[in-house]
Amino acid sequence: MSALLPVFRGEVSRAPWRAEVVAPRAVRLSVTDRCDMACVYCRPAGSETWVSPRDRLDVDAWTSLVAALTAGGIRRVRITGGEPLLYRDLVHLVERLATLGLDDLALTTNGARLGSMARSLRAAGLRRVNVSLDSLDAPTFARMTRGGDLTRVRRGLDAACAAGFDEVKTNTVVLRGENDGELDAITQHVWSRGATPRFLELMGVGEGRVLGEGARVSSAAQRAALAHLLDDGDGAREAERGPAVYLRARDGSGRRVGFIAGATETFCEGCDRLRVTSDGVLRSCLARTSGVAVGAVLREGAEGDALRAAMRVAWSDKPDGAWRGCTEESAASVSMRATGG
Repeated sequence: MSALLPVFRGEVSRAPWRAEVVAPRAVRLSVTDRCDMACVYCRPAGSETWVSPRDRLDVDAWTSLVAALTAGGIRRVRITGGEPLLYRDLVHLVERLATLGLDDLALTTNGARLGSMARSLRAAGLRRVNVSLDSLDAPTFARMTRGGDLTRVRRGLDAACAAGFDEVKTNTVVLRGENDGELDAITQHVWSRGATPRFLELMGVGEGRVLGEGARVSSAAQRAALAHLLDDGDGAREAERGPAVYLRARDGSGRRVGFIAGATETFCEGCDRLRVTSDGVLRSCLARTSGVAVGAVLREGAEGDALRAAMRVAWSDKPDGAWRGCTEESAASVSMRATGG
């Protein structure tokens, strides 16, 4: 094992560990904390601090880290941000990660730059993509994203649907008084493109806590608004594909709608994810800031054994099934763009 030792930041959880989840299977890589939008539920409106360019992981460092994580049991990788399409070498990174024998390689984006990049990302080996789409009304979209261009995002979504990805989904954070009257229209629009819409509860992470519970529309209320389109029942999750619950269309077409209830129905039990910040901190939970800093040792040439050891330390900090995820007080201090949503 390398003599280069990772540094733990924060206090290790004293909560008992869950025996049924013995190792991480998925990791989310926040390749940059930069974003070209400032969504009201994610980024503060005022000044912010950013990771220094010299501290951000480059393609070689990301590849070394993910190679070590896959050797330690990771099978699924999702690239996030910030806005990952701002990462200068993103296509090259996807090419490198696609050679590591992963079961899945996906990306979440705000879509603004996807129109010109979708085909290149698909050719590089990206399998699936999620596009944020919070409104189909340009003024509402601009207000929720603080200046985002809906036309560019719709163009990006269309480009993704035409690029031949295995799957395209959209993510809509539903806010009371903003876009909660658009669920039907968004569903029909996304279905017409051959993609799958998903609706998310506002979570109490960072700026989501600032907006408050009054802005939240529960997943149950979202389902009720779409009941005329969807089959009855509780729906089902996809195996090893995250917390979303999907219901099928009543018309028998096989189309679906996904719901993510991150506040009213926390999904910590069974969580198999790790997260990595853009400066190389391995975190066990979206609702916590503690983690294992491996960025420095990566830049100094850490070996696989050291990185796998860091993964085990980070995983040991995973809270147990009694943890209430983004409803916990610690979630308020988390930066969504830094950790990766």
